[in-house]
Amino acid sequence: MKAAALGPGRGVLLLALALTALRLVASGTIHLTEDEAYYRLWAQHLQLGYLDHPPMIAWWIRAGELIAGDSPLGVRLLPALGSGLSTWLIGDLARRLGAEPRTALRAALWYNATLTVCLGGMLAIPDAPASLFWTTTLWALAQFWESRRAVWWLAAGVAAGLAVLSKYSGLFLAPGVLLWLLLVPGGREELRKPGPWAAAVLAVAVFGVNIVWNAQHHWLTFVKQFGRVAPHGLAPAHVAEFLGAQILLFTPLLAFYAVRGVRQGWRTRAEPGAVHLMLPLATAAPFAVYLLVHSLHDRVQAHWPAPLFGALAVCAAVAAERSGETRGERVVRRLAPVIGFGVGAFAFILIALPAPLLGRIDPTLALRGWPQFAADVERLRDQSGAVWVGTESYGVYAQLNAERRIAVPLLDVVERERYWADDPERPDFTRPGLIVDLSRRMKREDVLRCFTSVAPAGAIARAGGPGRNQRYTAFLVSGPRRDVWVIGCPDEIAPGVWR
Repeated sequence: MKAAALGPGRGVLLLALALTALRLVASGTIHLTEDEAYYRLWAQHLQLGYLDHPPMIAWWIRAGELIAGDSPLGVRLLPALGSGLSTWLIGDLARRLGAEPRTALRAALWYNATLTVCLGGMLAIPDAPASLFWTTTLWALAQFWESRRAVWWLAAGVAAGLAVLSKYSGLFLAPGVLLWLLLVPGGREELRKPGPWAAAVLAVAVFGVNIVWNAQHHWLTFVKQFGRVAPHGLAPAHVAEFLGAQILLFTPLLAFYAVRGVRQGWRTRAEPGAVHLMLPLATAAPFAVYLLVHSLHDRVQAHWPAPLFGALAVCAAVAAERSGETRGERVVRRLAPVIGFGVGAFAFILIALPAPLLGRIDPTLALRGWPQFAADVERLRDQSGAVWVGTESYGVYAQLNAERRIAVPLLDVVERERYWADDPERPDFTRPGLIVDLSRRMKREDVLRCFTSVAPAGAIARAGGPGRNQRYTAFLVSGPRRDVWVIGCPDEIAPGVWR
């Protein structure tokens, strides 16, 4: 059935529902990643901010767990539903910008065909709410432009504030909206009206709770995140890495159409009958420029641009619609989403296999063997007589915590500012403990700088131990040289390797 025959928006709705159902099934069957397990800890200690990010992902996880329990499905419930809502919003956004129904359906489909969304759309990480609220902001602005009702400015302000409460990349929405109003016909007149400024006030008010929290906690998150902005030398090789990674994650054919859509949006910005692509383009531009500049001196993590993928999918779909009706063009359009969905299907097949198929290069190794690993740690702990268990990284600590198999207090001895000093599970440091982590991190001479007694306690392999990220070393330690619970051992143990 053609998209037009389904009626405006119905095809997009059916697509969103179908993909959400698949993500919910996957959410309940695939083990948590280390980052997801870490954010699950946040949900057990709800706050208005954390060391790494604003608090939205913790709130989402807690809400999901109230519905589906403390399980992978509970942790991922809202991110999976949020991806479905983003899918519908992107399709409806494209339609409200002037695209045909089949183009709107293509935008929603192609958004999900990007590897970032196809593989990561269900993950409980800050990018999930950040992407949803970024897209919601654009959708509210499109509603305003279509209806000219000022209430949509207020909705956009709230959504933008929630985007910043999800991830600080949402701050780039403000200059993006300003750029949009400066570039489109009639936009400057809106700046003389109260709508945009009321939206800005609302966004600051929503985000303000995190500002207050930071002020009460020595500006902890601001120092960590905004400390990345300052350049540290010049390393232009990261630019090629950044661009190459994003082309692969967006998939090459979709990236080709997205570039054409960007050009088309700029050239047709003043044409009355053109699709209004300057809204997604202008709002994306400041963040995209920042990421490009950042890559001149430091690595850009692959998932950082995720909030921009919805806007780029709309541009790609619109460009594809105008690319012609030759047989070759039709074939290319049909092949465009195949790469993403094909790779995604292959990845989920790998995950479903009882054992890794590709040995030490298998990408599913990070998800495998955690229940048995936790059981092995508990067995070694019991044999050694340790009364607490420590790790050198938040990821290993979070996974052990999520398995709930360790019968004694558990802590990460590094970067204690990530955690909560008033946690009732404070270990008895007058008695020996077991520290376990990846062998590549565990050096006895480093651990001795934090504990007076360090003795080898054994080795553990996770998921068969095929690679260096599945082999672990344990030490029996005692006699801490400092307050391990409050300040930890950031300078003594494995400096820098866990970041």
